[in-house]
Amino acid sequence: MTMCFIVKADNDRVITFEQLPAEAQTMLKSYFADKVPLVITVDWDDYTVIYQSGEKVEFDKKGNWKDLNCKTSAVPTALIPEQIKASVKKTFPGATIIKLDRDRRGYDVKLNNGMELEFNKNFEIVYIDD
Repeated sequence: MTMCFIVKADNDRVITFEQLPAEAQTMLKSYFADKVPLVITVDWDDYTVIYQSGEKVEFDKKGNWKDLNCKTSAVPTALIPEQIKASVKKTFPGATIIKLDRDRRGYDVKLNNGMELEFNKNFEIVYIDD
């Protein structure tokens, strides 16, 4: 027997794909077209799309992605800034990026080897956690 529970905070509201900002819809159609959304929510400051396969994508109110959490698969390479791709390739050859968060300070990156990196706005590694 399979059970599915959707847990949401009091301020989260479930919406349809069509209710996402146009920019978010375009990005998801381009990079996650083969995935099936399990639930899409909106709260006061962002949109969250959770897929049946476990991936989670968060957007700001304008539809710009903030957080790409692909769990065990790779973040689409076209969404990763070139400087981060080059740094990861040089420093951790063979590793793939499975999570990428961006905010006003820079980027947080998680690799499939368990390493976590923090890049500043100039794409310099400022923190490494193994």
